Amino acid sequence: MEIRWSIPAAEDLERICTWIERDHPEAAKRVAATIYNGIAQLRNVPGLGRVSSRMSGWRELVFAPLPYIAVYRVGDEVIEIARIFHGAQDWP
Repeated sequence: MEIRWSIPAAEDLERICTWIERDHPEAAKRVAATIYNGIAQLRNVPGLGRVSSRMSGWRELVFAPLPYIAVYRVGDEVIEIARIFHGAQDWP
């Protein structure tokens, strides 16, 4: 399956890493790798995340122990990454 990042999801990851990088450049690299590699796993296991209780038809992939959640939807041939949120963030 193809993984397709939305522009807001890519911007979310960039914003997260930029924020962390200000004080901890190496930690920012680890966070980026964890999120990117976790999302890449969806290619082989699209149902890896949980069904979203916040958005009907979407799934949530949690990156424990990190506080981030990727919101995604599985289509016939494409997995769409919609956003990446902090777990404490208020989102729909």
